[in-house]
Amino acid sequence: MPLFPLFADLSGREVLVVGGGEVAQRKIEALLQAGAQVQVYADALNQTVAQWWAQGRLQRREGGFDPAWLDQVWLLVAATDDRPFNAGLAAEAGRRRRLVNVVDDAELSTFQIPAIVDRDPLLVAISSGGAAPMLARRLREQLETLLDHSLGDLAALFARHRAAIRARLPQLAQRRRWFDQVIDGPVPVLLRAGQREAAEAAFQTALQASADTTSAGSVTLVGAGNGDPGLLTLNALRALNQADLLVVDDAVAPAVLALARRDASRLRMPEDDDARLALLVQHATAGQRVVCLKPGNAFQLPPDMQLADELERRRIACEVIAGIDAAA
Repeated sequence: MPLFPLFADLSGREVLVVGGGEVAQRKIEALLQAGAQVQVYADALNQTVAQWWAQGRLQRREGGFDPAWLDQVWLLVAATDDRPFNAGLAAEAGRRRRLVNVVDDAELSTFQIPAIVDRDPLLVAISSGGAAPMLARRLREQLETLLDHSLGDLAALFARHRAAIRARLPQLAQRRRWFDQVIDGPVPVLLRAGQREAAEAAFQTALQASADTTSAGSVTLVGAGNGDPGLLTLNALRALNQADLLVVDDAVAPAVLALARRDASRLRMPEDDDARLALLVQHATAGQRVVCLKPGNAFQLPPDMQLADELERRRIACEVIAGIDAAA
C-alpha cells in the first residue's frame, strides 16, 4: 500500500524517542532541527545524546517505561534492537492513535522517516516505504548534486512576497504562468551567482510587470498510448506538467493522469465533437493551458485529427503531441 506523503509541523510539539544509541541520535537530531520538544527513554545515552541532554536540548524519561507517556506526545520513534519491546510500543501507540516509526521495521511502523534533501525552506523527501532505505539514500545523494543550494533562497524569495504575488495575480492560472516565467528567467541565475540584491531587484521587476501582460491560452492534444506511463514522450510529460486544465477521455489510464500536475483542474471530455470543441475554445480563450487526452494515437488519425484544424481556424494556439515514442 502506498504511503501518504506528509510534512509535519513539530515545532514546540512533544515527540518521544525510545533509544539512545547512534540510530536514535540521527532521529533526535532531525527532530531537534524541526523544533520538536524531544523526550528520550533509554537505558544508556551515547556521548552526543548525553551532551544534548546536559545542554537542556531534550528531556529524559527514566525508570520503567510507562505507556501513559504516549498520551502526551504527537509521535513515537522506536530505535531499539529489541523487536518484542518495539512491537509492544507500536501496539500501545496504536491503541492511542499515535503514529509510530520503528526504525528498520516497516511492518510495525505507521509512518516512515524519509531521506531528505534540505534546501530550507525547500525540502525534498524520498521514501521507499521501508522496502529499500539504502536505495532512497542513494537517490538522495544523487539529488544533492543536482539541486543547487540557491534553490532555498529562491523558495524563500517566493515566500517573502507571497501576499504581494497573490494580490498582483489573483487568478491561479495567471500565477502559474508567472511562476514559470520567473523560474525560467534571470532570478535563479543571479541567486546561483550569489548576487542576492540583484536577484531581489529582478524579482520585483518581474512582479511589477506581471499584471501588465495578458496570458494567451493554448490547447495541446496528446495521444496517451496504451496506458503505460513509461512509454510517454518527454513532450507529453512536459505538457502534463504545464497544464492548467486536463480534458480527459474516460479510457485514459489513471497511471498516465498520475503524472500530471496535481493542482491542474480536470474535466471529462464531451462525447459530442461540437461540445468538445466549444469546451476547449472556452478555456483556452480564458488564458488556460489546456491538455486534451485520449488513448492510442488520438488526434493524429481521423476523425480526431480534424480537431487541431478547427482550433487553429478559431485562432487558438494548438499543438498535437505524439504521446508515445513511435518505436515503442
